[in-house]
Amino acid sequence: MAARMACWSQPISEQANVFATQEFGWFREEGLDFTFMPGAGGGDALKNLVAGNADFAFTNLEPVFFALDQGSKLKVVYNIYPQNVFNIVTPKSKNITQPKDLKRLKIAVYSKASGTYHNLLVMLRSAGLKESDVEIVAAGVNNFGPFIQGQVDAQATTDTGLYLARQQGLGDVDVMWVRDVLNTPADAFVVTDETYRSRKDLIRQFLRAYRRGTQWTLDNPEKAAEIAKNYATDGQNVAQNVEIVKLRNASTVNDDTRREGLGWFNLDLLRQSEQALFDLELTHNRIDVTAVFTNEFVERA
Repeated sequence: MAARMACWSQPISEQANVFATQEFGWFREEGLDFTFMPGAGGGDALKNLVAGNADFAFTNLEPVFFALDQGSKLKVVYNIYPQNVFNIVTPKSKNITQPKDLKRLKIAVYSKASGTYHNLLVMLRSAGLKESDVEIVAAGVNNFGPFIQGQVDAQATTDTGLYLARQQGLGDVDVMWVRDVLNTPADAFVVTDETYRSRKDLIRQFLRAYRRGTQWTLDNPEKAAEIAKNYATDGQNVAQNVEIVKLRNASTVNDDTRREGLGWFNLDLLRQSEQALFDLELTHNRIDVTAVFTNEFVERA
């Protein structure tokens, strides 16, 4: 049985748990012919899903809410990273330590279609600020050049983006984490409503294999980093892989998943996330998260 996973990115080292699942044949053990479909952003992964080119979308949640707002029939079946991984980085010399301090600053994001942009808006909202209160610049993925050169005052990025920038000589910075304001899950697995209704066996088999690879990677980050070398486009530096895998492992678990099982959604938190996007006018219709997000496929330890 085919299991086509449309991803938001090329195969990169932070997806070491997927590579481990492939390496050890755990998809095959579930009777699945797994395909990794690279993409360029969560919206790209969702487009492949809705078009019927993929069975699962590996995507951040903002494009999911946008697609639901526009009428797409989707079901979100697994919480990949329950910990929000986005942050705002500022030079320590500027002493910018609270969201309210961002007012009137020039802030770089990857793009206005990226999670860095949407999470920056959430951070601004927490301080009563709007997009018009700052100047937002699209700098490209993991491009800290304008920040390092002093052309912008702040950089919206992710935990792995921050790690890589520090390896490249970022310097002394302050970091504000979006999770301290609203801990929206970073990524999830999404299927069409039709797949949810008619192919639950496929969903269970896929998630069982994926969960197995995830738990193995949580237990064996160094070995997972070695496996990533053979699959990831950015995976040749094993020491770097180890650090990135550890960051992803940290975002994979929280108190809810420790209690309920890997992949668990906190629906109250998702209601807050839906409210934030509606307040920011990024969505225009209210979305019932209980009708879209499910913990049906979580397997408790």
